[in-house]
Formats: sequence, C-alpha cells, structure tokens
Amino acid sequence: MPAAIYGHQDTTFQSCGGEAGIRALVHDFYNMMSGDPAYARIWSWHTKERRVTEDKLACFLCGWMGGPRLYQEKYGRISIPSSHQHLSVTEQERDMWLSCMASALALQDYPEDLVSYLLVELAKPAEAIRRTSQEQKVP
Repeated sequence: MPAAIYGHQDTTFQSCGGEAGIRALVHDFYNMMSGDPAYARIWSWHTKERRVTEDKLACFLCGWMGGPRLYQEKYGRISIPSSHQHLSVTEQERDMWLSCMASALALQDYPEDLVSYLLVELAKPAEAIRRTSQEQKVP
C-alpha cells in the first residue's frame, strides 16, 4: 500500500480520523493543557468557555487539514496570526503550545510519519502567531 501524501486534498484530514478524530485530538490537547502546570501560562489564555474553545480549534483544524471548512461556516473567516495578536506570544509560549500538541498527538493512534508531518506544519502558524504578536509590541 503506498504511503499517504499528507497535505494533498483531504489526505491529512482522513488520516486523522476525519472530524471525530480531530475532535478527539483537540479534546486531549486541552485536557493536557489544563492538567499540566507546565502549560499554565497558555492555559490561562483558553479557560473561558472551553467547549467553544475546543470547537473553534477542531473546526479550524478540519479545514486546515483539507477537510470541510467548518470554522468558516460556523464562525466566519479567520486569520490565525491576527486573531492571536492581543497575546504576548514569545518563543517560550510557542514552544509550550507545540509541546502540548506533540503530547496530545502521541495519545492518538496516528502513524509516526503523520505525527511528524503535523508537528512540522503546525510549527508554521505557531511561528506566524509569535512573529505577529511580537511585531505588535515593537515601539
């Protein structure tokens, strides 16, 4: 059986188990973030209306992974860096978020190459958020 080509059409979305698989990932991600003191700083940014927070990330990831554009259908258009510019995201917070996601990904029944692909790809918007956040702080 040929290897999956992640990032092509809906391959990533399907490989993650579709919407149900992505929702499970996001649920584990926020459980990890809320339960581990190492993530307290970034968790403090997500504590209001956890159900909505989980839904927004799951909807975003569905479209980002090539599946249905649920976020746009439900919440409208989004610019990930701009929607986070009110936060002070440094390399430390960026890396916390990525570490938490890596831990949540490890809990899923995903192939190793999919996990590696996702971590590389998720680092791109995480870095864009950090850059945008820091540009707002420069006098």
